[in-house]
Amino acid sequence: MSFDVVVPTVGRDSLARLLDALAGGSMPVPGRVLLVDDRRDRGRPLPVPGFQVEVLGGRAAGPAAARNLGWRQSRAGWVAFLDDDVVPGPTWVADLLADLGGLSREVGATQGRIVVPLPVGRRPTDWERNLRGLETARWATADMAYRRGVLAEVGGFDERFPRAYREDADLGLRVVAAGYRIVRGRRTVTHPVRPAGRMVSVRLQAGNADDALMLALHGPGWRERAGVPAGRRPRHLVVTGLGLAALGAGLSARRGVAARLVRLVAGAGWLAGTAELTLARVLPGPRTPAEVATMAVTSALLPPVASWHWLRGWLRIPRLLADTDRAPRTGAAPSPGLTVPKAVLFDRDGTLVVDVPYNGDPGRVIAMPGAREAVGRLRAAGVATAVVSNQSGVARGRIRVEQVEAVNRRVEELVGPVGPWFVCPHGPGDGCGCRKPAPGLIKAAAGALGVDPADCAVVGDIGSDMEAARAAGARAVLVPTERTRRAEVEAAPVVAPDLTAAVELLLGPAGGVGRP
Repeated sequence: MSFDVVVPTVGRDSLARLLDALAGGSMPVPGRVLLVDDRRDRGRPLPVPGFQVEVLGGRAAGPAAARNLGWRQSRAGWVAFLDDDVVPGPTWVADLLADLGGLSREVGATQGRIVVPLPVGRRPTDWERNLRGLETARWATADMAYRRGVLAEVGGFDERFPRAYREDADLGLRVVAAGYRIVRGRRTVTHPVRPAGRMVSVRLQAGNADDALMLALHGPGWRERAGVPAGRRPRHLVVTGLGLAALGAGLSARRGVAARLVRLVAGAGWLAGTAELTLARVLPGPRTPAEVATMAVTSALLPPVASWHWLRGWLRIPRLLADTDRAPRTGAAPSPGLTVPKAVLFDRDGTLVVDVPYNGDPGRVIAMPGAREAVGRLRAAGVATAVVSNQSGVARGRIRVEQVEAVNRRVEELVGPVGPWFVCPHGPGDGCGCRKPAPGLIKAAAGALGVDPADCAVVGDIGSDMEAARAAGARAVLVPTERTRRAEVEAAPVVAPDLTAAVELLLGPAGGVGRP
């Protein structure tokens, strides 16, 4: 089991604690640590410790874009996301490995436990209580691990969310909608309370604009499905309306009884709403003079600021929904000079499943890492799939056709529907036109799918797969295994390190690593 760690950072001082904790843990990270430098001003170096950390230059476009850059550079089966203001415990790596061990394929992500230490001997402030909400937040990417193939299948984070808090809920909803489960693990990170100014609660109201986008994307039940508290927006809208009515009546030239009544009723309603909000925030807190004063001032500002950002969010919805460049893509744009294939034809043994020579036992079938995710992403992108497989064991008398079919059914149980199936049962000396490297299987599959062989791509693990594709006029991607000869790798037109990368290469430039 391997995983890479992705940490987007805006240069907080807490980053050094996080990296030191990873370096000083009880065991090293089994993969890469990808640090995405998302600062606008990169004048001073980041506090990168002695152990190997790869620094990637972000676009300063927010945490969603930074995380996308990180996981798309990863090649591990899992990607663990940490925020730059958390501190993993000494056993975090081992605990995450234990969380990942034995997870079934329908589990797409695992969430860590976040602990926010609060002061001893006094009640927490409003800001401290706000951060404590991370302890019960669902899918908070302060500590989340996703299957990399699942991220590729759903298109990653939606970069139309420029701030934290909603980009993780949006991703979680899409992963669950794709049929995966998100489970809680046992690993723990600490999230110390970082210093914040007195107006922090007012600044956070900008997130109301993201709530408008969530509603547009996921419908009115998104909060319940994502485990997000209802909040006070309806009250904020009412209090803001009363305040505007009182202000408008006060500025009006009318001096009649009706105008005075509007000023009185609306003003009293605004005052009552503001007082209620102030008390709701003061009573659980330390009630010091400074805290009370801050709550009084900010409680007067919160309703109109929240309402403004909510309205602003709705005003930008048409533009955001038309912004496909930053929306998640289950099928990315093709690499320069190439088009997305209409069909992808997979070899079976060594490509979709671990190669067991002449296997006729479904119980011995083991899916290759990323196989289910790769096939699922192609289906989501509207690309047809099929399997083209040599099974000379039939001609050699080692297995029967019925056993081949039983193994094929087990393959589909593990990786999802990939048919139709095209199998050559002949031996090397039979002189047939279907046994790879002959093009017969490729042409038959293309004909059954109603596409030209030139619109197909063949993904396999040995040279005969590549030669069959070349003979049929199809594209070819080699995903080498231990049995792939060096000469076959050198001769392949395109090489990808794994199935996920191969599919990403075929669907978009952010995917695999290949040679033109």
